[in-house]
Amino acid sequence: MARFELKLPKMGESVAEATITNWLKEVGDKIEADEAVLEIATDKVDSEVPSEVPGVLVEKLFGKDDLVQVGQTIAIIETEGGAVTETIQEAAPAAVAEVTKTVESAKEYVAAPVAATKQDFSNSDKFYSPLVRNIAKEEGISIAELDAIPGSGSDGRVTKNDVLDFIANRGKAPAVAETPSPVAAISSEVSKTEQPKQAVAAPQPKAMPVSVNGQDEIIEMDRMRKLISGYMMKSIQTSAHVQSFIEVDVTNIWDWREKNKNAFEKREGEKLTFTPIFMEIVAKALKDFPMMNIAVDGDYIIKKKNINLGMAAALPNGNLIVPVIKNADQLNLIGMAKAVNDLGNRAKAGKLKPDDTQGGTYTVTNVGTFGSVFGTPIINQPEVGILALGAIRKVPAVIETPEGDFIGIRKKMFLSHSYDHRVVDGALGGSFVKRVAEYMEAFDENRDF
Repeated sequence: MARFELKLPKMGESVAEATITNWLKEVGDKIEADEAVLEIATDKVDSEVPSEVPGVLVEKLFGKDDLVQVGQTIAIIETEGGAVTETIQEAAPAAVAEVTKTVESAKEYVAAPVAATKQDFSNSDKFYSPLVRNIAKEEGISIAELDAIPGSGSDGRVTKNDVLDFIANRGKAPAVAETPSPVAAISSEVSKTEQPKQAVAAPQPKAMPVSVNGQDEIIEMDRMRKLISGYMMKSIQTSAHVQSFIEVDVTNIWDWREKNKNAFEKREGEKLTFTPIFMEIVAKALKDFPMMNIAVDGDYIIKKKNINLGMAAALPNGNLIVPVIKNADQLNLIGMAKAVNDLGNRAKAGKLKPDDTQGGTYTVTNVGTFGSVFGTPIINQPEVGILALGAIRKVPAVIETPEGDFIGIRKKMFLSHSYDHRVVDGALGGSFVKRVAEYMEAFDENRDF
């Protein structure tokens, strides 16, 4: 018998850790090759970790809600024959040691730390990694204080360094402009008088709402919905949203697709939807208006070199996610169609990887899929713009010709452009969406794939 170490796989350059959300196998269970053993989550994507070999699960080194670093051993699987694959690391003690080391380094900056208290993180609408939660518990940081810490991580997530900076400066200035929490008050008093540490009662969890008539169903948000809720509120509170709308004639695009979609699928093995055509045009417009392809960091504007287009896609549970097409401006229509179909299909199957949602510079969402004529989408932070594509409709329209004007049936749609008015004024925001419309209306009906 041999023992195989199941490690947390690399999930992309920008992903270094994940939280275990569920064990699908228990100790003693048989596992087939490529069978999922556990489920993990980053701050955006839930995914599964499969076993590379068949065997029996003999040891789990981490529990549910534990934070695991990429490359760490998370389980031991006993296989038939062969030698031990690698030297077994004591992963769980190592994780605890890392937390202890982090907290001890933070204490060097604090005159008199507060005794560890049990915190109930259900009182917060934000997601915190187990490492951040452990530091908060060890240092007696209240939920209100933790929620007020500006996050420097992806989508504003509070990182270990953010908490350490807060601990180092908590004695210099108040973290929140409200009545000090019991924990903060005790921290201040201990710092002044060097009195012994004192225990603090944990805050009471929020009570579940009660149906008044006894017939309403109370449903708790799942983890993804809580994250989405947090992202949406943060975006509204961060960016000064403003919208521009424009109606565009897409008859040429409609007719070209109808004429070529079957041949495209037969030759390329990919379905040709409107999405890759529109994404190709948006990428082209972003090259014309590079100041729409930016991000904001405090008082600085980051002008992005690469054009990475996010596309809103549906998850199996009905929630939406935004996978990213990297270097979209470098793709031809065939490459764009393959990328759109691949990300869309993997989103529906719940098979997106964490890195698939990272690095976006501008987002497109197709509200027309649900029959909406137009919408006012919320910006995907830290981007500064998002374009909503409305439903394509047959409408009567005035057609101008050298022989005069006449009424005809045309295929039209609305484009809704939401942009961050802190850094994008109306001239830029309006000109960008106008350029997208111009490219759509000038689409060459005689072009090849």
